[in-house]
Amino acid sequence: MSQPTFPAMRMRRARSAPWIRAMLAEHILSPADLIWPLFIAEGRDGEEPIATLPGVSRWTVDRLADRAREARDLGIPCIALFPNTPPHLRSERGEEAQNPDNLMCRAIRAIKDAVPEVGVLTDVALDPYTAHGHDGLTDAAGDVLNDETTEQLVGQALVQAEAGADIVAPSDMMDGRVAAIRAALEAGNHRNVAIMSYAAKYASAFYGPFRDAVGSRGLLKGDKRGYQMDPANGAEAIREVALDLAEGADMVMVKPGLPYLDVLARVKDHFNVPTFAYAVSGEYAMIEAAAAAGAGDRDALILETLMSFKRAGASGVLTYHARDAARLMAG
Repeated sequence: MSQPTFPAMRMRRARSAPWIRAMLAEHILSPADLIWPLFIAEGRDGEEPIATLPGVSRWTVDRLADRAREARDLGIPCIALFPNTPPHLRSERGEEAQNPDNLMCRAIRAIKDAVPEVGVLTDVALDPYTAHGHDGLTDAAGDVLNDETTEQLVGQALVQAEAGADIVAPSDMMDGRVAAIRAALEAGNHRNVAIMSYAAKYASAFYGPFRDAVGSRGLLKGDKRGYQMDPANGAEAIREVALDLAEGADMVMVKPGLPYLDVLARVKDHFNVPTFAYAVSGEYAMIEAAAAAGAGDRDALILETLMSFKRAGASGVLTYHARDAARLMAG
């Protein structure tokens, strides 16, 4: 009869003091794991708080350099930009996305001029520019047109690259867009511009505050289930990621974050490539609401959530809590 392992094996020994917990930690979270999403607004010397994202604002271009300096000083290596395009510049075909002097391109130039050592990631999709709120061009029936949209996305990615973007991130979920963008970047002598593909982006209920932030709330006609992924599907994400990697993506993303940790882990285990999670606006808002209601300690909720992404295999996390998290890590 075998002897029981207890008390020879006491798992609590490895948890008995801070120093041993730190020494034996399987995963470490640092500011270098974070990407800070920032929203851009027209105007000068402006900050526009976003009601559904308490603590998050839209910033005018002239104020973005200060945010980039904050990121640098906190050790955050990259910021992600999302424009709030004024209604009069939105159109059915989203032509403003290809304007080399649009809000996004001006923001890229301002940041790279002021703080060139901070990476700039840019969103490639038409929903901030279309009058109907979809990520692509639509036909008379309201269906999103894949190939025609891809042509527009290529032009959008090129003007962003020419403005100085370090990473372009197609978030539209059109088939074949990564290959088209990669070919155009190569042909346009932008070989060092990386592509982070929103490879597994789900048609989620967690995006509401983001749509407020970019001014598309209320514009959307129909929904995005015809091109974004079904939340019921996990294996499909592996196929999506495989296609985008074959087309030339340097990095891939799973979005949203917490409700799809299983997908994140499967993608990282299957491909072992740089894999990112996006802790989306609805996730941020839930933490803020829980903390405001006294249901949890805000700082602890932020750091535990970010650690869950690392544990699931994330190379990094896009999070609106990036600045707060980096400050917490600094002590």
